[in-house]
Amino acid sequence: MNALFSKINWFGLAGGIITIVVVAVSLLVPWWQLTVGDDLLKANASPVNTNFGFLDINFTVPLIWAFNVVALLTLIASGVSMLIYSVLPNKSYSKQLLSFGYKKPLFTVLFFIIGLVVIILILQAVLSISVPLMGSTTSPLSIPFVSPSDVSISVFMSAGFLWPFWLAVVAAGLCIAARLYHRRVVVAPKPPQ
Repeated sequence: MNALFSKINWFGLAGGIITIVVVAVSLLVPWWQLTVGDDLLKANASPVNTNFGFLDINFTVPLIWAFNVVALLTLIASGVSMLIYSVLPNKSYSKQLLSFGYKKPLFTVLFFIIGLVVIILILQAVLSISVPLMGSTTSPLSIPFVSPSDVSISVFMSAGFLWPFWLAVVAAGLCIAARLYHRRVVVAPKPPQ
């Protein structure tokens, strides 16, 4: 019994389970949320479910929805492959499962952060709107073509990462730890005598 438990990659098992949990909770709770005004505009973003709200009317963008479906399927496949690898690390196909599975949560977190930063920089450059990545700010918003001079109003914005994002970071860390721990779990074949 102890020999069976010693051959399990516990980091990979935990990483696979948490990756699947992240997918499930990310369908309901976003990784990052931006609120403009008093719920005037709301952006809920995660790799598996991104939607927007304007005056309590929620909508999604079809292209973003397609990316969300791809990320959802990729993360599920990653979690399942990590689970299979973790309980059978000495099988001939286990190294391929590990190679496929351990990178996906890390890449998802990195691309999510990079995507947010790029969108915020584009908004600042094109629309001159100061959108916070974390925290809150009051940003002036000019309304062109109103009266002889442009009208400007100030809008309160708050943004932040929610707990599913941090759970995804933990999943990515556990999957990387599983890759680093792989050599200790795999039993090298004995040379013929």
